[in-house]
Amino acid sequence: MIRRLVNPLKSDSFFIFGSRGTGKSTFIKRQFFSTLSADEIWQIDLLDDDIFERYSRKPSLLESDFIELKKKPEWIFIDEVQKIPKLLNHVHRMIENNKQKFILSGSSARKLKTVGANLLAGRAFLNFMYPLTFLELNDLFELNEVLHWGSLPKTVGIPNEQKMSYLRSYVLTYIKEEILLEHFIKNLEPFRDFLEVAAQMNGKIINYSKIASEVGVDDKTIKNYYSILEDTLIGIYLPAYHKSIRKGQSQHPKFYFFDLGVKRTIDRSFHDRFSSGSIAFGDAFEHLIFLEIYRLNSYLNKDFRISYFRTKEGKEIDLVLSRSRRTIAIEIKSKDKVDFEEVKKLKYIATEIKATEIYYLTRDEHSTNINGVHCLHWQEGIKTIFST
Repeated sequence: MIRRLVNPLKSDSFFIFGSRGTGKSTFIKRQFFSTLSADEIWQIDLLDDDIFERYSRKPSLLESDFIELKKKPEWIFIDEVQKIPKLLNHVHRMIENNKQKFILSGSSARKLKTVGANLLAGRAFLNFMYPLTFLELNDLFELNEVLHWGSLPKTVGIPNEQKMSYLRSYVLTYIKEEILLEHFIKNLEPFRDFLEVAAQMNGKIINYSKIASEVGVDDKTIKNYYSILEDTLIGIYLPAYHKSIRKGQSQHPKFYFFDLGVKRTIDRSFHDRFSSGSIAFGDAFEHLIFLEIYRLNSYLNKDFRISYFRTKEGKEIDLVLSRSRRTIAIEIKSKDKVDFEEVKKLKYIATEIKATEIYYLTRDEHSTNINGVHCLHWQEGIKTIFST
C-alpha cells in the first residue's frame, strides 16, 4: 500500500481538495473507515444521483437526517461537496451546535468561489491531495514512466494500454462532468481547442493574445479558461518573481498542468516516446520537478512562494522559492552530467534576486558544490531544500 503524505489533523473537521483520481476517497476510507465501525462514520456521496437530488432540492435535510440517526457518528464524510455549496451552511451550524466533525472532499473550488460558499471560517482545516510524488512511490518510482504517463494512482502498475484508456477517459470525464454539466462555459468547442493549445504551451510564459488568436476568442475568454483550469485543480499558475508581489503579478505567469500524463493526453503526444537529451524530455523533466516541489511545499506546510525569474535580457531561473529571509534559486536540467558553464551563468543571474541558496538539479548522481552552487541529483536536491 502506498502511504500518502497528506496528513489532516483528526481532531477537527477538514476539507480535502484534489483533482478527480488523486485518491481522496481511497485515502479517507483507508485512513478513517478502517479504524471505525460502520455507525461511527456517515458517508454522503454526492456523485450518487439519488443522494444528490435529495440534498440539492433541500440542503436542510442534512440536519434533519442527522437528528434521526439513532447513534450519532464521529465523522460525517461528504464526498464532492462542491456540487451542493449550500450544504456548507448546515455543516457550519452542525459544527457549532453539535460539535460534529466533518470530512469534506472536493475536486473543484470553482462553484464554491462563484456562489460565495461558506468555507467555515477556519472551522475546517484545508488540505490538498495531488498525484503521487516520488517520495510516495518510493521503489515504484520510475522516471521515464512518470514522465510519460504521469502519476495518478490508477496509472501505477497497470499495462500501458490500460494507462492510455484510463487517461483518455479521465480527460473526457473532466470535460463532461467538471465543465459541461457544471455550466462553466456556454460554448464547449473553443474550450476543447483551448485545452489542446494550453497543453502544448505547458510551462511557457502565457501569451493570452496569441492563444486567443489560435482559438478564435478574445483575451478575456482565454483568461477565464485558464481560471477554470486552476479552479478545477487541473493546472497551476507559476507567477513571475519580484520582491514586490504586486509588480510580479503585473508580469505574465507560466502555467503547468497538474499531471504529466493528463497533459500528454490533452495535447495528443503520449504516442511519442521521447529520448534522453531531446527537447521534449527536457520539458517533461522540468515539468516533473516543478510538480514535485509544488506538491511537497503543500504537503510539508513549508509556505514557500514559488515563482520563476526572468531578466530584462531574457535569461531565466526556472524556480524561485521565497519565504521571509530565505530566497532559493533553482535551475532544472535533464542532463546526466553537470555543465560547469551553466552553473556559472546560474550563479550570475541569482545575484540579481540576492538568492541565499542556489541549486542546480540534474540526473547526475554525483553531488558537488561549485562556487556556492549546490549541484545535486534532483531527488537529493528536493529532499535537501525541504529538510529545513
